[in-house]
Amino acid sequence: MFQALAKSSAAPGPQAAGWVQTMASHKLLVPPPKALLKPLSIPKRLLLGPGPSNLPPRIMSAGGMQIIGPMDKEMYQIMDEIKEGIQYVFQTRNPLTLVITGSGHCALEAALVNVLEPGDSFLVGVNGVWGQRAMDIGERMGARVHPMTKDPGGHYTLQEVEEGLAQHKPVLLFLTHGESSTGVLQPLDGFGELCHRYKCLLLVDSVVSLGGTPLYMDQQGIDILYSGSQKVLNAPPGTSFISFSDKAKKKMYSRKTKPFSFYLDIKWLANFWGCDDQPRMYHHTIPVISLYSLRESLALIAEQGLENSWRQHRETTAYLHGRLQALGLQLFVKDPALRLPMVTTVVVPAGYDWRDIVSYVLDHFDIEIMGGLGPSAGKVLRIGLLGCNATRENVDRVTEALGAALQHCPKNKL
Repeated sequence: MFQALAKSSAAPGPQAAGWVQTMASHKLLVPPPKALLKPLSIPKRLLLGPGPSNLPPRIMSAGGMQIIGPMDKEMYQIMDEIKEGIQYVFQTRNPLTLVITGSGHCALEAALVNVLEPGDSFLVGVNGVWGQRAMDIGERMGARVHPMTKDPGGHYTLQEVEEGLAQHKPVLLFLTHGESSTGVLQPLDGFGELCHRYKCLLLVDSVVSLGGTPLYMDQQGIDILYSGSQKVLNAPPGTSFISFSDKAKKKMYSRKTKPFSFYLDIKWLANFWGCDDQPRMYHHTIPVISLYSLRESLALIAEQGLENSWRQHRETTAYLHGRLQALGLQLFVKDPALRLPMVTTVVVPAGYDWRDIVSYVLDHFDIEIMGGLGPSAGKVLRIGLLGCNATRENVDRVTEALGAALQHCPKNKL
């Protein structure tokens, strides 16, 4: 019988032969890439930039688990557990809390595309690159964008924001809690109450700050809060999460026009994530493996406890600041109360090219730090202590590397 099967396979009939001929009627113009015929090779590095951060073993193990269907009941259970984890790290009871398939930029866009309509007034705190991005997205959507621009290192006071609210009467205010491009931690107490007094919603970016410094969505009156997976949570990049207050939900669900994006339409996403008590309908194929990792990252911080994580970052960063100053380096943010515990910005020392320092630390110590971004480009070095990377051992390693770089990198090259 196997011989008969072999003969029939070796001699296709006329119809099958025609199909084979059709499939081979064109020659391949592009050969298999030689690089893809080699094993994947990844260098071993300590990531001490502003993110992403190194993955703990438990999260790497989650990424190696077998995939299941995105609409399986077991997957819905994982999604529900993720929502509870987000509510914990956000410190919110908002039912409308979910994951966005995309990085922190995607969550920002989801917030703006659902809340703002063309012609809406939008007040933006622009004290770094993330405010610049929020302003750009708002302009693309046809909102009337009013930037409150600060030099890198600046922050906003209640009085300054109230002046903007009174003048522009916005429906939405954007502030960055942790401005990773400049190293500034924006105070948030009182801003939610102030916004609500002027019938304005408060949108806060906590991509780098979440888990590393105190943040209380409900108690601080934040209407829309989003963050990302790859910073303090130590999960792979590519997922973000967002939560909406009842006030924000009312604004979105009473809009006169459809959101410009179907992919980011919160009504669809809220249903898919089980936020509306209705039977779940398919919206898009979620990144199942990434959600395994996100679930485990939230489990790790739940086991550690938020307050313990905050303390870890505060104490380790204080140790970093002392070591940096002992090297003669100057911290970019002058006020200690406004320094971001997760990302420290250091003034590029006089006479050095920041690229030489970054390259030396990477090439000789396998440690990644970064230069400035956006308005801080060329002005600072950025050192991140995120999640499991926030240890005194890592501080010792990176300051040793910086000390060597200062000795060996050429000066006055520019």
